[in-house]
Amino acid sequence: MSDSPFLYMKQNSKTVLWNDSADPKELKDALTWGIVGATCNPVIALSAIKADKEHWVSRIRDYAKENPTQTDDQIGWAMVKELSVNAAKLLEPEFEKYAGKNGRLSIQTDPRNFRDAKALADQAYEFSTLAKNMIVKIPVTSEAISAFEEATYRGVSINATVSFSVAQTIAVAEAVERGLKRREAEGLDISHMGPVCTIMVGRVDDWVKVSAEKAGVSIDPGVMEWAGVAVFKNAHQIYKARGYRTRLLSAAFRNHMHWSEIIGGEAVISPPYSWQVRINNSGITPDLNSVEVPVEPHILEPMLDKLPEFRKMYEPDGLKVSEFTNLGATLRTLRGFLQSVNDLESFVRDVTLPNPDK
Repeated sequence: MSDSPFLYMKQNSKTVLWNDSADPKELKDALTWGIVGATCNPVIALSAIKADKEHWVSRIRDYAKENPTQTDDQIGWAMVKELSVNAAKLLEPEFEKYAGKNGRLSIQTDPRNFRDAKALADQAYEFSTLAKNMIVKIPVTSEAISAFEEATYRGVSINATVSFSVAQTIAVAEAVERGLKRREAEGLDISHMGPVCTIMVGRVDDWVKVSAEKAGVSIDPGVMEWAGVAVFKNAHQIYKARGYRTRLLSAAFRNHMHWSEIIGGEAVISPPYSWQVRINNSGITPDLNSVEVPVEPHILEPMLDKLPEFRKMYEPDGLKVSEFTNLGATLRTLRGFLQSVNDLESFVRDVTLPNPDK
């Protein structure tokens, strides 16, 4: 086996590796073990900016002087765009190699627009023009489903985010298909588009554990480590059977199974940089067809029987579109993303308007 488990996967399976970061230093490292794309979100963007604080503080000061009428919020988003463009440049060789299917940098739409499909679609199109290899994240809320169709129709490669359930992945894939078919009907090119639908597998695990605790349910904690994997495997089988042109993406790692148990399909695995380092040092030799191996009944059945929140996420009809926004995992994640937007604005304000008491 190659020194890197990820290179071994890349050389021997259809599953590809992206990096859950837009930090240029991390991307340069991760390119050496085979990443072919990267994802970002408000939390990740702020972390990358703080990781190179000296550079970004200087850049914020310069930008604020050049754009004196812009708000701290606008300046913050300008920095996110700049960070994303810089990261996208590093991935251009992979973009050319894979003809647009990979080699993309995910930039996320403003989470404050999660109720406004038109605003999300318009911003997705704007962000897609920042670099030729951008892919744009839109949250899978009840109100946003139509944005996936519209953005796809407008030629945007989308990455569905804030997604935790098989029902959400189906709604996204169907919306993307409608958008692709509209483009095809008008003779518009789709050959270089590369839509993906993220399942935040670790956040599935998180919500299952929280819901079990809230309900006072006793269940083997080791069983609940499989929740995200089970949701991903079920969605993968449905995608394969229906021939959707969207790929599934595994993100929000909590354990190595979020990589090792879902290899083999036309899918993307996007661990954070820290998890990539950890897995590369693990010595694990993965099963290259693990995504096709069903979750054992003694693991799956207790979750289906005892945990209604898991059943909602696992069953293809477990959630109606109208229920997407109010799923506990969605609410928790949206609140985190919204807070990170506030934190970014505060970071910028501390630069543009320093606190005299500190």
